[in-house]
Amino acid sequence: MVYLTAVNYIGSKYSLLGFLDHVYGRISDGSEKVFCDLFAGTGAVGRHFKRRGLRVIANDIQYYAYALNKAYIEINRPPAFKELRSRYEIARSGKSIDAAIEFLNNLSGAKGFIALNYSPAGDRLYYTEQNAERADAIRQSIKCWLEDGIINEQEYFYILCSLLEAIDQVANTASVYGAYLKKFKASALRPLSLKPLELSDKVRQCKVFNRDANELIEEIECDILYLDPPYNHREYGANYHVLETIARYDDPSLNGVTGMRNYPRSRYCRRNAALEALEHLVRNAKAKHILLSYNDEGVMSFDDVRKVLALRGKPRIFKKPYSRFKADNGRQYKRDSTIEYVHHVRVKHAAAW
Repeated sequence: MVYLTAVNYIGSKYSLLGFLDHVYGRISDGSEKVFCDLFAGTGAVGRHFKRRGLRVIANDIQYYAYALNKAYIEINRPPAFKELRSRYEIARSGKSIDAAIEFLNNLSGAKGFIALNYSPAGDRLYYTEQNAERADAIRQSIKCWLEDGIINEQEYFYILCSLLEAIDQVANTASVYGAYLKKFKASALRPLSLKPLELSDKVRQCKVFNRDANELIEEIECDILYLDPPYNHREYGANYHVLETIARYDDPSLNGVTGMRNYPRSRYCRRNAALEALEHLVRNAKAKHILLSYNDEGVMSFDDVRKVLALRGKPRIFKKPYSRFKADNGRQYKRDSTIEYVHHVRVKHAAAW
């Protein structure tokens, strides 16, 4: 089944899945069963290797990314929403998931945190008032339903994932949320509409975490450890702060014209700190293979990355040119393309543990 990545995301490996699949085919001996995506983002890589039949461990420190992966990696089939359908007498004909999604799409709007802070009602143009109020209604409902036992955790994350994807599709931004556009673009004027998710039932017992990667690495084991850390000075917490707030729905204090929430800074966005953090990951990895995606514009140099991987075995390099991510059409870029390197080491030297 062909699937699409529904959230516009800096650093997404969706367009490089064929390349990563090629790399995996070159290094695999056929015995690998567990694939760990330690910086999972929107989950394109983990979803791909789950469909290939590997049990996936996914992790991301951003909660919106955690929510997306909780749905796509841990859930195998659309939930039944039995209690929700019974409580609200939702039609039982046809697919239960379609009936539940239709019910959610028909909820009356509510003036909640999203509408009061990210729409014209709050003097910010991330979303139209109608779309923001519809998102508030869905977000408030699933929070209450989870607390009241009307939906379970899987059903909660299924809906939250669908909402995050849908709200991103009607965002009035140039792909990221560092700022909003001064006028609503055509796609932002479309009505918010949840859609069923395309899930894979290929593998059970996958697991998703919302942890600091350098802490989690000491607790997990896998056959393939895939590392795709932030590679430049742009902080994901700043670029996707609106999605983080919608996912958490925690009424944070917002700062400045853009309504930025406070967010933790990543050590991988600073050269010296990134190199030290990467060395900790590599030294503590309990894996047969380590794969590291990193391009030629990263804060760490090619040679530095190679030296760190060499701590555990003989590095091998795969590379592919590809078009770089562009957040908007007006900004001038020095280069239209970049080179994606995948560093590989088959682990031979003992880990620090």
